[in-house]
Amino acid sequence: MLQQINELDLKITTISIQNKEELENFRLEYLSKKGSITTLVEAFREVPNEDKKSIGKPLNSLKAKAELLFKTWQQELENVETTTSNDIDLTTTGVKQFVGSHHPLSIIEKEIQAIFAKIGFVAVEGQDIEDDWHNFSALNFAANHPARDMQDTFFMQNEEKENPFVLRTHTTSVQVRVLKDTKPPIRIIAPGRVYRNEAISARAHCFFHQIDGFYVDKNVSFADLKMTLLYFAKELFGADTKIRLRPSYFPFTEPSAEVDVTCNICKAKGCNVCKYTGWLEILGCGMIHPNVIKNCGLDPEEYTGFAFGMGVERIAMLKYQIKDLRLFSQNDTSFLKQF
Repeated sequence: MLQQINELDLKITTISIQNKEELENFRLEYLSKKGSITTLVEAFREVPNEDKKSIGKPLNSLKAKAELLFKTWQQELENVETTTSNDIDLTTTGVKQFVGSHHPLSIIEKEIQAIFAKIGFVAVEGQDIEDDWHNFSALNFAANHPARDMQDTFFMQNEEKENPFVLRTHTTSVQVRVLKDTKPPIRIIAPGRVYRNEAISARAHCFFHQIDGFYVDKNVSFADLKMTLLYFAKELFGADTKIRLRPSYFPFTEPSAEVDVTCNICKAKGCNVCKYTGWLEILGCGMIHPNVIKNCGLDPEEYTGFAFGMGVERIAMLKYQIKDLRLFSQNDTSFLKQF
């Protein structure tokens, strides 16, 4: 048996496998149930105990060697087949590669910034984590205002009891920081992410994007505000767009107003989007409250200004007729590819 083992060892060492058919013949001849190596393994049971050690070791080595050769040749043939199948065929039709696109919120934000840049407004970014004074107190929010409640605002854990940190609820806080450090005239827009403690739905989210704007100088009037917003609406939604201002309330402006534009979907004729009114609400605005001017270290008798704020998601939903706010943050490529 030892001689048979040596002969088979020498034989399989000299074998060269070129294709799957030869590999299968190798398996049948040596490793199958009726193969020569398998036959020797079964015959090993009849070997006397005193000879098992001298024969068992070379027999195990032969079997392991044959199995290793089989696996090696099998892998080599698979690699060759894979490489061949992946060869570039210059006769095939080219496949268009999707290289990505701009997010709809980025498109709208850049468009809004570009519109206001034409009339001298400079974009300034602020910090997401603000203190209570910049986010509320300096903007004329009363100590018991609902916005300060835990159910409306995300408060940070810190040791400042009188001036706690919060995730900013609006980018209007940028207005306070700029007015404190800059001498008028000032024309600023402040884009950024803001946070509200709200339940997530098709119409609301715990975070969204906002653009605030303000203009402070001597003798700034409500007429300046109205004409600025009319210019913005026409640039964004079309030259035929009209606006209307409805009285409203914000702690940091007085007087305050909500701004509607004529529905760009039905051309103000009435549809389900505008609830058959012909108007769509896009932003809030007003004259900066004298208390805010004073809190920022300026004289409200000398300086006046206007401010406005809009949700970027709101504008994008109106312009692109998107009905679910959650789509903006779900990273659904089928949705994003449309832009």
